[in-house]
Amino acid sequence: MPKIHYVEFDATHPDDFVFSIPDGHDAWLLVLTQTPALFEVNGELKEYPAHSVILYPPKHTIYYRACSNKYVNDWVRFDADESYITETTLPVGVPFSLPDPSYCHQLFQLLTFEHTFQNDYRELSIDYLFRIIFNKLCEASQDKLNPQYYNLLSLRKTLYNNPGHPWTVSLMAEYLHISAGYLQTIYKSTFGISCMEDVIHCRIRLAKEKLGFGPHKIAEVATLCGYANVEHFCRQFRQLTGYSPKAYRETLVSKEPKEPADK
Repeated sequence: MPKIHYVEFDATHPDDFVFSIPDGHDAWLLVLTQTPALFEVNGELKEYPAHSVILYPPKHTIYYRACSNKYVNDWVRFDADESYITETTLPVGVPFSLPDPSYCHQLFQLLTFEHTFQNDYRELSIDYLFRIIFNKLCEASQDKLNPQYYNLLSLRKTLYNNPGHPWTVSLMAEYLHISAGYLQTIYKSTFGISCMEDVIHCRIRLAKEKLGFGPHKIAEVATLCGYANVEHFCRQFRQLTGYSPKAYRETLVSKEPKEPADK
């Protein structure tokens, strides 16, 4: 399992911060930036934006420094002999962008807490967190992020958290301060689904939950899921599930375990 030497999140440094180890560490170093920074890559100093990540293997030259009013990052120095780390396909010594920095930041917070406190499953939890972090980094290293990616991700999270809101393409475009046509183009190219299709999928997912585990009538479920017209709700529900809302609820009821008959 990975052995942490030190881990920290929200580490804040002044504008003259420089971190330079020409011969590298004896351990691995993983850095996630929250502000822009200058990194030396292949002998060249280059500025990289906030929400970049870089992995340094043992003995790899390390040099980065602040390039704004302050420098903030999450970082961990660790030993590892697990193949998902030692044989990783991630680029080493080269920063790349994170598609969901807040998610990875939360993982670093959990990693810090697990390392700090002597919980019963501390080592196992640390290993699981490392595996999740490296899974997310592998996904991130394969993505080509467009300039609006983080705004689109924020919008998508808002949709998923509020599927019952009366969303329209115009309203979503206004959320990002871009045109409706441009939103539809970049949303589909980024997530592989149109913004309104995404809304519908979120609404039907919520409807399935309400139909299966709530006391609501079908008309009430439709309203909770953002439908002003119950017939329209029923039509979209059938298109995505193959069932009417009533038939779906009856199917779930028929699958519930029966109470044994009294003898």
